[in-house]
Amino acid sequence: MGFEELLHQVGGFGPFQLRNLALLALPRVLIPMHFLLPIFMAAVPTHHCALPGAPANLSHQDLWLKAHLPLEKDGSFSSCLRFAHPQALPNVTLETEVYNSGESEGDPLTVPCSQGWEYDRSEFSSTIATEWDLVCQQRGLNKITSTCFFIGVLVGAVVYGYLSDRFGRRRLLLVAYVSSLALGLASAASVSYIMFVITRTLTGLTLAGFTIIVLPLELEWLDVEHRTVAGVISTLFWTGGVLLLALVGYLIRSWRWLLLAATLPCVPGIISIWWVPESARWLLTQGRVEEARKYLSSCARLNGRPVGEDSLSQEALNKVVSMERVSKRPSYLDLFRTPQLRHISLCCMVMWFGVNFSYYGLILDVSGLGLTVYQTQLLFGAVELPSKLLVFFLMRHVGRRPTQAGMLLGTALTFGISLLVFSETKSWITALVVMGKALSEAAFTTAYLFTSELYPTVLRQTGLGVASLMGRLGASLAPLAALLDGVWLLLPKLAYGGIALLAACTALLLPETKMAQLPETIQDVERKSIQEEDTRV
Repeated sequence: MGFEELLHQVGGFGPFQLRNLALLALPRVLIPMHFLLPIFMAAVPTHHCALPGAPANLSHQDLWLKAHLPLEKDGSFSSCLRFAHPQALPNVTLETEVYNSGESEGDPLTVPCSQGWEYDRSEFSSTIATEWDLVCQQRGLNKITSTCFFIGVLVGAVVYGYLSDRFGRRRLLLVAYVSSLALGLASAASVSYIMFVITRTLTGLTLAGFTIIVLPLELEWLDVEHRTVAGVISTLFWTGGVLLLALVGYLIRSWRWLLLAATLPCVPGIISIWWVPESARWLLTQGRVEEARKYLSSCARLNGRPVGEDSLSQEALNKVVSMERVSKRPSYLDLFRTPQLRHISLCCMVMWFGVNFSYYGLILDVSGLGLTVYQTQLLFGAVELPSKLLVFFLMRHVGRRPTQAGMLLGTALTFGISLLVFSETKSWITALVVMGKALSEAAFTTAYLFTSELYPTVLRQTGLGVASLMGRLGASLAPLAALLDGVWLLLPKLAYGGIALLAACTALLLPETKMAQLPETIQDVERKSIQEEDTRV
């Protein structure tokens, strides 16, 4: 008897699974709040050079600024340069002081800001950019904060993937909650830029536990028939986190208090661990029969399924153990030892890199849409709802592989079309960005479920960890790719769209998992591959 048959007896979808989905909803809400936090926390408000010696009771602010600041092509004041000497303005006297140019002819001399910047505080009272002047020549340091955060997530994906396969999903989820709380509080209390970067990087490492643990912990309690609907329902909590971030960001305009608000929900999460069940699949692969029996009995009781003592007897569970227990601990090398697992792992790594690179490249830069950052975030959250419904329909009726490839191809096309649209037509640009957000979110949703179904139980966390590692590498490079506009204005979009297209092609090389039982061992994966080859022959 395999675990699927055992799960059928105790109930593969019922109140027990619904309670599990509810208990694991909080991490799904927290993940987007932290991952997308730079949209608000690292925002760069309108700014210009600090100008000492401004007359008191100045009534002509624009005239004063015109005398000291050069204009950009769009008519706005320069953010990074000022005149070396105040410029003469025709027939204008500011208070009692008349300004004369320091140059007799030619373009006036401009110099970088030497005494700091003045920021528009109407939208944000403080961000990390205004806290540590991460603008102009220091603009790259602002982007690096997001890159370092996702590098932390990248490392954490490997660490949590391996440790949760060795020590269990539930125990590592508690570790993720406690460490995320401690490091989030430390980040909010940062007294320097270096301290902030270090603590945010470590926070990313701990938050990776949520991305790696939550879905398999849900999936391994679900039967084949309900995996798709439960997977899509659980991702709706991500959408809830996106919308909640828009609200919290609107209400809290200081980056420290905003970071604190995104961190404190870890406290009820720590308390909820008491009711979160460990994966009975994983317990049986480790030979921990008594613990598995306790959770299986609880599942049967909550689902109202009368299960006889024989079904959960020591002998019956030992038969399941004999089929699923492996002789050695999981290793990352196991993902590449056999032909089919090696093929799956390499394809998933490329696919996840493309999904994350295009997704974060799209959403972390929302300038030029003609909307406030709060309106954009709200719009991005709202468009996810029809995106989830589309994913549910396509995965259920078309399959995982064509859905994944199709969504990535659509994302690539939106980037390609945006290259042909003039920057002045903000309505078209907004429409393309929103469509790209919907398609990339659909690709993200599909990737989690698809990848979890490809790997066997004994390597599911490890495989998802490696795939997520490559995904976070893509996410960490996405903010830096935006700096390529200094080389060529269209280069960032070409990079995002090209990588998405490569990922779409790679997704087509993966096996379909629609309505397939979850593989338990490495042999199950290889056996399925041989059967598919025999069917094609």
